[in-house]
Amino acid sequence: MSIAKLAGRAAYCLHGRLRRTAFRNLSLAMPELDHAARIDVVKGVFDNIGRLLGEFSQFPKITPDNIGRLVTYEGLENYTRAAAQGRGVLFLTGHVGAWELCAFAHGAAGNPLNFLVRRLDNPMIDRMIDRYRCLSGNRTIDKSDAVRPVLAALKRREAVGFLIDVNTFEDQGVFCDFFGIPACTTTGLAVFALRTEAPVVPGFLIWDETLKRHCLRFEPELPLVRTGDFKEEVRLTTAAFTRVIEQYARNNPDHWLWVHKRWKTRPAGEPDLYSSDHFPNEPQADRNGPQHHQAVAGKQGA
Repeated sequence: MSIAKLAGRAAYCLHGRLRRTAFRNLSLAMPELDHAARIDVVKGVFDNIGRLLGEFSQFPKITPDNIGRLVTYEGLENYTRAAAQGRGVLFLTGHVGAWELCAFAHGAAGNPLNFLVRRLDNPMIDRMIDRYRCLSGNRTIDKSDAVRPVLAALKRREAVGFLIDVNTFEDQGVFCDFFGIPACTTTGLAVFALRTEAPVVPGFLIWDETLKRHCLRFEPELPLVRTGDFKEEVRLTTAAFTRVIEQYARNNPDHWLWVHKRWKTRPAGEPDLYSSDHFPNEPQADRNGPQHHQAVAGKQGA
């Protein structure tokens, strides 16, 4: 984990494009943060990514016997209550905290699930990652051909996980506010929920720095929006799901994937939010690391 954290900090210093995207996103979503706070958040994001990769490399060593040393539960009764309905469970989550460990830990604790993934271009790497993801009894579903596998899993009364907080193309999603900015969001989870009546339960894995462990938190089942107009129901339900992810990202800003261009797809007529004209200038501390920041602070104090 120490090596993973160092790798995350190295990426922060060396990967300027991702770092600039993170600062741009924060300036859009949380303009109330000053530069120092944004630096802390972005460094935390890279730390989180490093920690996630470090934990992923250790999946073969994680078992039902030792998972409790890594992850504790909070609100598990919300998940078990939904599962008891006998219609399967739709697991709402996002790129918050250790999202890979989130699904893996739930499977290792005796609750295997299916979850949607995007296949990687390199088939060898894709097979290796898929094997790691499935070591705890989980199964992956190719998101490009997901309808039948998802319906079959729900018919077997199994859980299916969806990450719905990445940018998508306009013809594949709907625009709903994320931090007050229209974000094109996939509608798959809402469609499955509205068509099947399977309960939707949010679950997120949050790192506790004090305990040095993760907490897998399940929220109560989310209500679906019914208006009689299916298209509008999909839009409003997707917006409600997105608000849950926003709240977790707002409460744990260093846990969310700010390096992703979440607002890349724009409504017709709106400008590109990630053009070079829009990117904020980084303070020297952002580019040169903490030692430079301390030196500047010393000069200012003198």
